[in-house]
Amino acid sequence: MPANTTAVTVGAELWLSLDGRNLAGARRVALLAEVARVGSITQAAKAAGFSYKGAWNAIDDMSNQAGEPLLERKPGGKGGGSTLLTPRGEQLVRNFELIRHEHARFVERLNRQAHGLVEDYSLMESIAMKTSARNQFAGTVRVVRSGAINDEIELEVIGGLRIIATVTAESRNELDLEIGAKAFALVKASSIMLMTEAGDVRLSARNQLAGTVSRVVPGAVNTEVVLQLPGGGTVAAVITNASAESLGLADGSAATAVFKASSVILGVAA
Repeated sequence: MPANTTAVTVGAELWLSLDGRNLAGARRVALLAEVARVGSITQAAKAAGFSYKGAWNAIDDMSNQAGEPLLERKPGGKGGGSTLLTPRGEQLVRNFELIRHEHARFVERLNRQAHGLVEDYSLMESIAMKTSARNQFAGTVRVVRSGAINDEIELEVIGGLRIIATVTAESRNELDLEIGAKAFALVKASSIMLMTEAGDVRLSARNQLAGTVSRVVPGAVNTEVVLQLPGGGTVAAVITNASAESLGLADGSAATAVFKASSVILGVAA
């Protein structure tokens, strides 16, 4: 995992429920365990972080859910009596501890497999994202060039290809686009020009992705052309039917997708 990537760990709170109603969680069971240890609801409430009233409310609620008392009072004596767990209360504490142990082992197993969660979470967010841009590339910021007004960001995407975008300095700071940061690039298919037989032609457009035509889908006015890029990526362009015909675009033919850095929108996961 890159040094700048925040490690993800899995955590989960354990609750016991009866008929869909919450019976007890770790904090409530800890309260019961303290009652068993010290024999006093007042001391147990302090140790478990409850107010006296809150402790009784929690215990009353658990007793109601369980259908029988979990505590019993022993009046009299020099100390003014004591509070004990009923057999049902003792059973609840024991069983919760067994379940808590198994739950901790399960969470530990998940954490041993959590090293790839950051990348997969970002991927799932990107997949779920809805946008009108036909082309979406997830990648990593490799180069940042600062300018007087705009900054230039170079993003490494699938297959090691580079996509260059220009953003304002304010946008760069707001998105925290620094070297190593994860980001995605959006490019409308209508913003992409296609070129064949480039020869010695030099273009001002910073992005030029060479590939092979994998799909040509004619429409009433425009044609969608999809290029297969080195490394497994694709890029789609929408051009006029006349342009597609004049360029001789067909499956397997070589072509280059050309688009300006200003046509690229950069984003990051929120």
